[in-house]
Amino acid sequence: MKGGCQCGAIRYELSGEPMHHALCHCNDCRNSAGAPMVGWAMFQEEQLSVQGSPKTYHSSEHGRRSFCPECGTGLFYRNAENLPGIVDIQSGTLDDPAALPAQSHIQTAERLDWMKSAHELPEFERFPG
Repeated sequence: MKGGCQCGAIRYELSGEPMHHALCHCNDCRNSAGAPMVGWAMFQEEQLSVQGSPKTYHSSEHGRRSFCPECGTGLFYRNAENLPGIVDIQSGTLDDPAALPAQSHIQTAERLDWMKSAHELPEFERFPG
């Protein structure tokens, strides 16, 4: 699997299969991504190869989030305290995100109430006129 940021300054490649793919509803992920939830595919650190230089910041006491310093695309999450040797990849940045279906929802204690029924909203294939 391959992926990268929106502008192409950061590219990455993943070897092997992910340990898990979850949709996270925590407040930290929502604030970081500006989205109601974020998909994370969990890999062993050695499965990730990165081209380019992402910027990393401390998003919590132990959490480290990496993003493209050019376009701002969120890419990776690491937490050496809770998840040693693990890197989470924002699954929406995969070249083919549809090829890796999510397996669960996590941190639902912080989920926005309206996300529970978001699948019931009207759908439009393109922006409605």
